[in-house]
Amino acid sequence: MEAKMKRKANLDDGCNPELVRGAKFDGLLDIPVISAPDTISVPTGFTPFTKRDKSLGTDDAICFFEKDPKFAEVLIDPAAYIEDFRRFRYLLPTDCSLYVDAPLAVQITNLYRSRAIASYYQGNGCNVYPMARWGNEHTYTTDYFPERVAFLGLPKHSVTCIGTYGCINSRIEKYYFKHGLKAMLDTLEPEVVMVYGAMPSDVFGDYLHRTEFIQYPDWTTRMHGGNR
Repeated sequence: MEAKMKRKANLDDGCNPELVRGAKFDGLLDIPVISAPDTISVPTGFTPFTKRDKSLGTDDAICFFEKDPKFAEVLIDPAAYIEDFRRFRYLLPTDCSLYVDAPLAVQITNLYRSRAIASYYQGNGCNVYPMARWGNEHTYTTDYFPERVAFLGLPKHSVTCIGTYGCINSRIEKYYFKHGLKAMLDTLEPEVVMVYGAMPSDVFGDYLHRTEFIQYPDWTTRMHGGNR
């Protein structure tokens, strides 16, 4: 029997084509679709991927609000983690970075990759909650593409997860995050937005009336007694 070749990079074999076998696609760019959960319930907290064995319980949501190299193995071999992730009641998509100064092709690639892996885990019995991540204005406006590509493949009128941890440190980061947040609310009209990290008033204040926001502390804050 021929030995299975170990994938060394997520570009091997055409970006893991098995991830989107049977998937639905959205928009001109064919971004894989993440289905809305049947019901919206509230996780007890958000646990980063690398801390999942220290999770405070299986009612936590496993998230990927960490530096990309920390969850690189999930990107390379998603199948290896199916049983592990099924232990938890909630799973968020991989948070592949959409740096505002990155080439647009890289931002779109990471957007696709996140949706593809999330669709794959949904198809394998994980309760995946949709997550929105945007980069520069080309991803969340129609100034460049005819669609707001950052939100392709995400359900409307449901739950949406976002993360601010490490993403709103500078004035320019806050600018892009705030404008992308408005675009997300306009596009998806979510019933609930779950936020991992801080919710400063100069970013969120104008939009708090738009939907129900539920804030979760980042892992470090949580472990030091901040809203465990």
